[in-house]
Amino acid sequence: MGAMSARPNPEAAAQQAENNAPHRAGFACFVGRPNAGKSTLTNALVGQKVAITSNRPQTTRHTVRGIVHREDAQLILVDTPGLHKPRTLLGERLNDVVRTTWAEVDVIGFCLPADQKLGPGDKFIAKELAGIKKTPKIAIITKTDLVDSKQLAEQLIAVSRLGEEIGLEWAEIIPVSAVKDNQVDLLADLIAPLLPESPPLYPEGDLTDEPEMVMVAELIREAALEGVRDELPHSIAVVVEEMLPREDRPADKPLLDIHANVYIERPSQKGIIIGPKGKRLKEVGTKSRKHIEALLGTPVFLDLHVKVAKDWQRDPKQLRKLGF
Repeated sequence: MGAMSARPNPEAAAQQAENNAPHRAGFACFVGRPNAGKSTLTNALVGQKVAITSNRPQTTRHTVRGIVHREDAQLILVDTPGLHKPRTLLGERLNDVVRTTWAEVDVIGFCLPADQKLGPGDKFIAKELAGIKKTPKIAIITKTDLVDSKQLAEQLIAVSRLGEEIGLEWAEIIPVSAVKDNQVDLLADLIAPLLPESPPLYPEGDLTDEPEMVMVAELIREAALEGVRDELPHSIAVVVEEMLPREDRPADKPLLDIHANVYIERPSQKGIIIGPKGKRLKEVGTKSRKHIEALLGTPVFLDLHVKVAKDWQRDPKQLRKLGF
């Protein structure tokens, strides 16, 4: 009997090792040419459509795009401005920002679409990556759902060769399809061990930066109430529907699009908020935008709409929808 119990149980041992494995947490960024599938991959990893626009202290200067919570690790995906061949001094400075970010993150994922041959843009990025010695780099072949197995094999070989040619050592090369959710979890499994040992840097429930949105809504509500406090003291609720960085903006001129709805209880109140020829609503937008830009530290395009939510203060369903 004693001899039997002494036999190691591989499953139990693995479980034991897993339980004792330290928690890891850190930052990763995806790089690649435009339309290489970076955003889709981010959303697939986080598990829902997210766009974080804040600068939490831990994220220093980087925009957090999403947070992946796991039992063993927390992966924070950050944005970097696109890297390009600089034509101007400003372009060079922006590229310096990118290189700094790459040196600061814990893992870099280089996204290369399976359906496009490697081009000069990919080589340019790869050469830059080769210059950053310490950060592990994973080659991610994206959009594998668009090619057959022969094409995919050719791309995998091409990417492997590219690394050899320029002295860039891939920590991993992995094909994924974010659209078909193929190998996305495996990608997270490969990134996790490359992160430093650390407790979680964000609370469990954070997928996006909820408090930012709440604060923005509050600033809009404050501006909307100015001057009409007596007429509509509690009838105004503001819901920020979306905060997204405007795509295709140069890194030195970012713009954050904020879409928000101002809810009132009765159609008759609409005129009060909007004002003659929309003048009041315009003022509300201008005033709150200044405060929001100060809060978030980035230029903002604010899109405001006034909607009637009939007697919302007395309707539990509407109250929930409006965040009360």
